[in-house]
Formats: sequence, C-alpha cells, structure tokens
Amino acid sequence: MSLSADDVAKIAHLARLAVAPGENAALGRELSNILDLVAQMDAADTAGVVPMAHPLDMAQRLRDDAVSEQNSRDRYQAGAPAVENGLFLVPKVIE
Repeated sequence: MSLSADDVAKIAHLARLAVAPGENAALGRELSNILDLVAQMDAADTAGVVPMAHPLDMAQRLRDDAVSEQNSRDRYQAGAPAVENGLFLVPKVIE
C-alpha cells in the first residue's frame, strides 16, 4: 500500500505528531511497509487456530482469597475532613 503525502499529513495530525515537511516521504514509506506487513498477516489462514490469551500454556498460580488484614476503615477515616456512610467526601471537580 502506498501512502500519499496528504495521507501521511492526515495520520500525523490524528496522532498529534509534528512531522517536518521533508520527513513525509520517509515516514510514508515506513507506514506503507507496516501496512503491507499487516496485510500479509491478515492473509494468513487462521481458521483452525484456537485463540489464546498467552503464548505459554500454563496455569497461573493464585493465592488463597483470604482476609489478611483487619477492617480499619474507621481509623483511616478519622482524619478525613468529610465522611458520610463510610465513604470519603471530596469536592466536586467536574462541572
């Protein structure tokens, strides 16, 4: 896939990248190479491939889901400027 200078400028604008006018041609070639690679990968037949979340097929070691600390909410909230129903109250920051 070949990208024009306008395509490169539009992509740079969307990505919020400052690209010098002399760099458009080189960046266009690099982006075209990346898009060609994506097209090659898209052409691969993956119909029989099972999707996986991780390349290593192994079970993750998990710790027991047990309480390890006492509930100290009242102690933590004692120094808070405003608390209501066990929740910290904070000033509104979005109008």
